[in-house]
Amino acid sequence: MSRVFKLLIFFILFLVTHAYCDNQRFISLSPAATEILFSLGLDKQIIGDTTYCNYPEAAKKVEKVGTFSEPNIEKIVSLNPDIIFTTGLEQAPAVERLKSLGLKVVVSDPKNLNELFDSIREIGQATGKTGAADSLIEQIRKDIESVKLKVAKIPQEKRPDVFLEVWYDPIMTAGHGSIVDEILTLAGGKNIAYDTPRAYSRFSAETIIKRNPDVIILAYMSKEDVKNLVAKRMGWQDIKAVKNERIISDINPDILLRPSPRIVNGLKEIYKHLYNE
Repeated sequence: MSRVFKLLIFFILFLVTHAYCDNQRFISLSPAATEILFSLGLDKQIIGDTTYCNYPEAAKKVEKVGTFSEPNIEKIVSLNPDIIFTTGLEQAPAVERLKSLGLKVVVSDPKNLNELFDSIREIGQATGKTGAADSLIEQIRKDIESVKLKVAKIPQEKRPDVFLEVWYDPIMTAGHGSIVDEILTLAGGKNIAYDTPRAYSRFSAETIIKRNPDVIILAYMSKEDVKNLVAKRMGWQDIKAVKNERIISDINPDILLRPSPRIVNGLKEIYKHLYNE
């Protein structure tokens, strides 16, 4: 077989593969996966997502196939997707049901930054966007490195003790093994919940008072004045973060808790608030 003929075959296969990838139809049941798909330039191929998929703005206009925890299986099947992107935990039953129906499911449930990069690569490979995935990962790494260089100049003894509250009733936090703990540490904070039994778990008010954080970050939205409510909790008046009015409640929880490319924005926001930059 001549070299020219081999090149011609390769070129035809390349065109066929890309034509197929460009015509694939995707449904995302995970807000994080939705953000990754949009970041890879797959806007026009996303035919369904959930009511929780709120970023970018275009994601809100995509046809809804249920909620995060209760996707509508019948509607998903009716849309005839090529790939359905999901996450773990409470979506596990839906994943099993979709697979039993012969549908292709890609599960993306990163617990840390390296797993996030792996998820981006996997989604890139599944959608024919390997180059875009590599570029996205490279940009995220660059952004992380820029913060790390700043933090490296700050002595350990000058880095603040931080409590990050994921929820208030009961009090929940992000500890060791969570992507939140990872970005909090990269941003130059010292997580007082370093010894939690799970990545996300309850944390006692007594322990928070005892460990006396310099900064409290509230990673949830509320219609009430949450900063004031936290300051009024019994026994919290002497916590340094309360006394010095360093309760942070204006960071979008999605960029802190959602394992998507925007996690780097959460990293930058934490650094900015910790060091007033």
